[in-house]
Amino acid sequence: MGYQSFRELNVWKEAKSLAVAIYKLSGGTPLARDFGLKDQMQRSAVSIPSNIAEGYERKSNPEFIRYLLIAKGSLSELITQLEIAREVGLIDEPSFLPVEDQCSKVSAMLTKLIQSRRS
Repeated sequence: MGYQSFRELNVWKEAKSLAVAIYKLSGGTPLARDFGLKDQMQRSAVSIPSNIAEGYERKSNPEFIRYLLIAKGSLSELITQLEIAREVGLIDEPSFLPVEDQCSKVSAMLTKLIQSRRS
């Protein structure tokens, strides 16, 4: 696939960074007290780089694409959860915006990688 390890994939690096940001965000805001939403957000965030890594290790292009699509689905879940947390006042706008930007970046990277793998 061109790389020795999934750790070399820029999309994996960015997705992992997003997961770390979600953990940090959920620790220092009112979100920390909403265990259900916080847990779900962390699970969605961790699922993104995990599925990228798992798909890469399958060593099959169709399988890799399938796992990239799963990662994209987890990202959509996370975006939804972030917006809900913001709208109910568990995350303020200044905390929300940088994470939203990271989500957009990961989404664009996943879309490009999926498209390139389908060609």
